[in-house]
Amino acid sequence: MNISRARFMVLLAMSIVGMASSFMVLYTWYLLRQPLPICTAPASIEPRGGITINCAAVLSSPYSEVAGVPLDALAAISFIINASLVILFATSRRPGIYLKALMGWRFIGIAIVPYLIYIELAIVRAICIYCTIMHSAIIIDFILITVLLKGARPMKPIAPRP
Repeated sequence: MNISRARFMVLLAMSIVGMASSFMVLYTWYLLRQPLPICTAPASIEPRGGITINCAAVLSSPYSEVAGVPLDALAAISFIINASLVILFATSRRPGIYLKALMGWRFIGIAIVPYLIYIELAIVRAICIYCTIMHSAIIIDFILITVLLKGARPMKPIAPRP
C-alpha cells in the first residue's frame, strides 16, 4: 500500500502542529513561567461570561497534570511517537503493521480528547487555545488515519439478494 505525498504531509503536519503547540506551552508556561501568547487575558466566549478563553486557568487547574507530569509533556511525547509512526508507515516495506500501530496510537488519543474537552468546558469553564489546537490535530489525524486504514483492506462487493 502506498501513501500519497499529500496524505503523508497532512499526517506529518498534524504531528508537527501538535508538537509545536505542546512545546510552546511547555517552554512558555512551565519553563519561563510566563503567560502564553494570544491567551494572555481571559476573554468570555459566552454572552453571560461563563466560559472564557483562559490558558492560565486550564494550565493551573489540578487536571493539567497526571502524577505530577504536565499533560502537555505527555502530549509532546505522544505527537513525537505519532510522527515516528507516520514516517515508518510511509517508508516501510511493510506499511500495514505501522498503519495499524498508528491507528491504535491515535485511538488512545481520540479516546482522551472528549474527556479533556469536558474538563475544560464543564469543570474549569475555560478553554486553552493551545490545548484546542492539540485536540484538533488529534481529531484530524484520527480521521485521516481511519480513511487510510479503511483503504488498506479492500472490501468484498456485497452480493445482491436473490
